[in-house]
Amino acid sequence: MTGRPLLALREVADLESCLGRLGTVFAAFRAQDSGCHSYGVELPSGERWFVKAARTDAATAPVLRGRVLHRAVRHPAIVPQVHGFTADGRPAVVLPWCPGQVLYHPVAGRSGDRTDPDSPMARFRALPLPDVLAAVDVLLDAHLAVEAAGFVAVDLYDGSMLYDFAARNLRLVDLDEYRPGPFVLTEDRLPGSRRYLAPEQCTRGAVIDTRSTVFTLGRAARLLLDAGDEERAWRGGPARLGVIARATDPDPSRRHPTVAALAAAWRAAGSR
Repeated sequence: MTGRPLLALREVADLESCLGRLGTVFAAFRAQDSGCHSYGVELPSGERWFVKAARTDAATAPVLRGRVLHRAVRHPAIVPQVHGFTADGRPAVVLPWCPGQVLYHPVAGRSGDRTDPDSPMARFRALPLPDVLAAVDVLLDAHLAVEAAGFVAVDLYDGSMLYDFAARNLRLVDLDEYRPGPFVLTEDRLPGSRRYLAPEQCTRGAVIDTRSTVFTLGRAARLLLDAGDEERAWRGGPARLGVIARATDPDPSRRHPTVAALAAAWRAAGSR
C-alpha cells in the first residue's frame, strides 16, 4: 500500500523523531498560529507526505473536526486526509504532499505580508486574468461539494489556498474548522480572518448556514481578483462585481441562498 509506514502509525511518542526514522523530514512548520506542528516527509520509496499534529489544547478540536469533514467531502481541489493517528497524546493526520505555496502564511506572533511583490499573494494577483478566474472557479466548485455534504465553511481565507504556480493549480488545505450546518453560534465569534467573516459569524446566537459560506466565497473572490490589497483595483468586470455585492450583503436573507446559486450567478456573469 502506498505510504505504508505512515499509514500504519497508531500511537506515536516524539513524532519528529519517528518521522525521521521512517524517512527524511524535508520541511518543518513549527511556528504555526494554529497550534499545530507540520512536516513534509519523504519516504525511501520517494513518496512525499504531509503530516500535521495538534500540539495544544486549542488545536486538538479542529484537527478532530477536520477528520469528520474529510470523511464526508471529496473533491479534487481539497487535499484529502488519508490517515489519522495519535502523536504525543494528541490527534495527527497524514495527507499527500502537494506542490505549491499558500497564498498567505502567518506564523505565531507575526502576520504575513500580502503586499510584498515576492509574496505568493502578490504573485498570484499578477497572473493573467484567465488564470485567476480559473482558480476562483475551482474554489466555487469545491464548495459545491462542501455544501452537498451539509457542511458550512469556517475559517476559509487565503491561508487555506495552496497555489502551484508552475501548474497553475489551486488546492485547498487546513479546512479543519468546517462544520455541519446550520448551527447556532454559541461563542462571541468564529475563528477566521475578519476580511472573510460574515457579520453573523461574529454574533453570538446567530444562525450559521450555507449563506455564511456564500459570504466568505464572495469575499474570497473579491480579494483574489483585486490587483492590490486595498480593494481599489478590481479586475473581474462589473457583472461579477454585482454578484459579489449580493453574496456579501450584510443581511443573509438578501444573499444568494446557496453556493450553487452563487456559482450559477458567477458563471452567468462571466458570459456577459
